[in-house]
Order: sequence, then C-alpha cells, then structure tokens
Amino acid sequence: MLLLLLLLLPSADGQTRRVTGEKKADSCECAVDPDLWSFPAGKYEAVLQKVQSCEVSLNSLQEQVNLSSQRLPDIQALVNNLTARLEPHQYLNNLGLYSSLPLRELVDELSQLETNVDAIHSQLNNAQTQKLSREVRKLRTDVDRMERSDAFNMKTVKEKLRYLKNSAESCKTIPTDFRGEDRHCLKGLITSISDPVMTQTSSYGKSYISGSWGQQAQMDSEGQADSYWIQPLVNSHIWGNTLRVYQTNEDFMASANHKDFTFAPSHTHANSIEGPSAVLYGEALYYHCYKSPDVCRYDLKTNAVKRVTLPGTGVGFSNKFPYCYYDCRANSDVDVEADERGLWAIYATVGNHGNIVLSRLLWDSETETLNVTQTWETTLFKKAVSNAFMVCGVMYATRYVDEYREEVFYAFDTATGKHDDSLALPMEKIAKGVASLSYNPVNKQIYMYNDAYLLAYKANF
Repeated sequence: MLLLLLLLLPSADGQTRRVTGEKKADSCECAVDPDLWSFPAGKYEAVLQKVQSCEVSLNSLQEQVNLSSQRLPDIQALVNNLTARLEPHQYLNNLGLYSSLPLRELVDELSQLETNVDAIHSQLNNAQTQKLSREVRKLRTDVDRMERSDAFNMKTVKEKLRYLKNSAESCKTIPTDFRGEDRHCLKGLITSISDPVMTQTSSYGKSYISGSWGQQAQMDSEGQADSYWIQPLVNSHIWGNTLRVYQTNEDFMASANHKDFTFAPSHTHANSIEGPSAVLYGEALYYHCYKSPDVCRYDLKTNAVKRVTLPGTGVGFSNKFPYCYYDCRANSDVDVEADERGLWAIYATVGNHGNIVLSRLLWDSETETLNVTQTWETTLFKKAVSNAFMVCGVMYATRYVDEYREEVFYAFDTATGKHDDSLALPMEKIAKGVASLSYNPVNKQIYMYNDAYLLAYKANF
C-alpha cells in the first residue's frame, strides 16, 4: 500500500515536497533526496544582512530616542509656559470669540457700508466724503479679487472695514469737527487731571461700594442745573432701583434736603439698573437696563421709562464684558456717559471680539423715543480697562496702577477714528476699586465712585 507523506520541510526553492513512501510492517519507508533540503546559504546571507541593517537602524533610532528624552523636559517646560500664558484667554475661545469670520459676512458688511457712504456723500459731497468713497471702492476691488482667487487675509480686511465704518460714522457728524462748539475741546486731549477737589462718603454708607454719582450733566438744563445725585447699587453691589437728588451742592455736602426717586418696583424688575453706569442728564436718568442689551431713560417728572437696544452682534451684559484690569467690577458691561456732545454708551460685543464699542444716544422729545445715531468700534479690549469716560467726543480709558492710583492711558477720538495709547495721566484715589468714572461738561469735572467714596477731579486741557 502506497501512502503520500507530506513533509513540512522547505526545499531549496522554499516549496514543500510530496514524497512517495511504502508501508512495511508497522513503518513507512520513504526515499528522500537530501539535496532537496540543502542549507539555503543565499537566503541566510540575505537575512543576515537585513538583521545587521536593522541593528544599525535600531542603534540610530535609540540615539534619537535618547536625544529626545534629554530634550523632553525643555519641550515640556515650553508647553507649560505657553499653556499658562494662554490660560487667561481660554474663555475667549470657549465663547467663540476667535472663530473665523466668513467672507460672505464681510461682503455683506461692505455692501451695507457702500450704501451708507453713498448716502453720506450725496448729502455732504466734500473732500472727506470723496476720499472715503474712493477708499470704499478700493476695498470692494480688493475683496472681489479675493473672492476670485480664493485667497484672502480676513484679519486685514476686517481691520480696514472697521476703519472705514468708523470714518463713515465720523462723517455723519455736522460740523466736521464738532469739538469746535466748545473752546476747550479745540485744545485737544486732556493734558492733566487734578488731585481730588471734592471728597465725600456716600450718604448710604460705606457698605455700598458700587454705584455712580455726580452733578446734573446737561449744559442747558432748566431746574436741575445745580443738582447733585447719587445712584447706589443696593442689591449685591450689582442692581438698584432708586435715585437720590440734592438741589444744591450745600445740600449734597450736608446730606440734607434730598428727594428719592424709585424708577422700578424691585431690584429684579426689567426697568431696574444693572451695574454702575448711570448719568443724570436734564430731568432724566440714563442707565443700563436689568439683564438686557438696552439703555433705559427714566423721566423724573413723568416716571416713564423708555429704552433702546444697543447695536452690535452679541452685546455684552450680565458680567460678560465688565471693566476689569486689576479686579472685575461686577456687571459693569454697559457704561452710560455724557459730555459736550450729549449721551454715550460704552460697551463691548462678541462681533468686535470683546473690544470696546461706542454708541451715541439721542432723546427725541417729539416722538419720545431714545435712539442710537452713530456707532464706532475700537480695538481696545474692554476687560483690559478699569473704567472709561467721554470728553468732547473722545473716550478716555483708565487702568489700575496700585491701591491709591489709577492712570488714564488711552484715548479714542470719534471725530477722527484714531486712538492714542501713549497717555499717562495719573488719578489719585482713596480705595482700591473704581466702580464708575464720569465727566461733567458743565463744570469740566470728573466724578469717581471709589468703593463708597465720592471723589471729584478737575480736567485740564
């Protein structure tokens, strides 16, 4: 009986062989040719060379690993350093403030700007509007080229668009240099700020560390021209619903003969105030409305409250973009101010990446509506500022120096759209925190609510 025995030994060509065997008794005998299983010397040499090559590669790789291990602590230290430096700004990424701006949105903004500039130019038709029209046409050409080439620098275009939008807002103001209406405004920026010329503690007590105060700010006001006022935030240093008015400076200094107004039935009512942001202008109090992107106007005669929503994408409120720098002042997102040009709102938006936005406010007595007439976007991050105020259409921003000093370090001129970050105007204070700063165009004084201390300074031009 013949059997096929499959030997699982490779031959010289690497293939298995079938060998015919013959069964004899209890065994199987096969005729095997030993040459079929000769030692594969050629393959052995090839494998040996590969092994030697692998050893060389392994040694080289080991050297690289050793070198990387030596450098790893330095790399880790560098990563930790970068992480620590970026950590304070991580919330911006979480809020989506660094998200890319679609080109389509830019094109839409540019189209709206073209419409506005055409309207302004047709109305004024002067050298300034002609120059602005040329710049807008050039930007349109650049953006069209970007769309065709599919290559563009969004940051550069966005910055140019912001500049042109600010220029268009400035062109709307008639006369061109509105600061000419007041002689001291023609002198330029504030040159110095005096030591406090008035120091008083709040009539509500030192426990009320947040609020605002000052003298009536409308230059041609009747009946309220010499009145002083104070608006404390009596609920968690964030909200309030009352206003105290003194008819004279003497009454204010003596904390006597005041009249209290209640402009909302509770601290959580829609008409209550949020944050230290109020200003008494004429016979109305203007302030930031409770948990909203609105500015409210409370009429002291009729007790009526009117409001307007501030323009911009993602207007900050409820402590989204408060004044900070040293220590954030809770819910100081929207700051209402007054100067020679009228009323202003200082705030920040997501659309402007948390940077300060300025809107000019106007009360229309005929229609009894509060309106926003102009808006400028700055590149100053609001949470890097301790406070701000308006003078002659110029926004001044302050920063914390130490417990007893603030410093005016920045100015943005709405007449030109230009800024100056080289200022260094010191302001002395009594306590660490600054709840509010406001300028009064009637007497050219700056009022500070300094953790329940009421300070007044003289602005020098």
